[in-house]
Amino acid sequence: MRIKQADFIKSSVFEKDYPEELGKIEFAFVGRSNVGKSSLINSLTGRNKLAKTSKTPGRTQLINYFLINKEFYFVDLPGYGFAKVPKEMKKEWGKTMERYLMSSRKKLVFVLLDIRRVPSNEDLDMLNWLEHFGTPFKIIFTKIDKVSNNEKFKALKEIRTKLEFRNEDVFFHSSLNNSGKEEILNYLEECLKIEV
Repeated sequence: MRIKQADFIKSSVFEKDYPEELGKIEFAFVGRSNVGKSSLINSLTGRNKLAKTSKTPGRTQLINYFLINKEFYFVDLPGYGFAKVPKEMKKEWGKTMERYLMSSRKKLVFVLLDIRRVPSNEDLDMLNWLEHFGTPFKIIFTKIDKVSNNEKFKALKEIRTKLEFRNEDVFFHSSLNNSGKEEILNYLEECLKIEV
């Protein structure tokens, strides 16, 4: 798949404010604060500044909708697990995210995990939650450029102490050198074809 056009449509909190459904599956991105959601969206769309990236975790507090090739949405969900945020605010972000995930919109959720970190309880909670509610999801390991092949092998071994997966069922991505981008785009194309 080639992404020729990507436009920010709107930010929302409540379901009534979500953009009108397009009859196609939506691809939502979720993960810890600073795991690289915005960088991934920018990498996939080839637009450096489409989704706002920040060194400060916890910047995405709303649900951001991007219209891709005028036919389907990328949905950037708030990050979770950022400590320096008041509890009340965290709760609100959680509700914002849950509302979207519980909505009847046709969606596939990409759960982003940093290859260098063992999944946190919040990561595991998210994966269990999606599984429990039967929401289709895929895992993308981000920041793959930060580890050598040997370190990658060690990291995956460590991650597997908390999480079961097969390498062919997950994606590996670097927004620095765009490695893994083609595989993800091909997968999106497959998902959209299956739907028709």
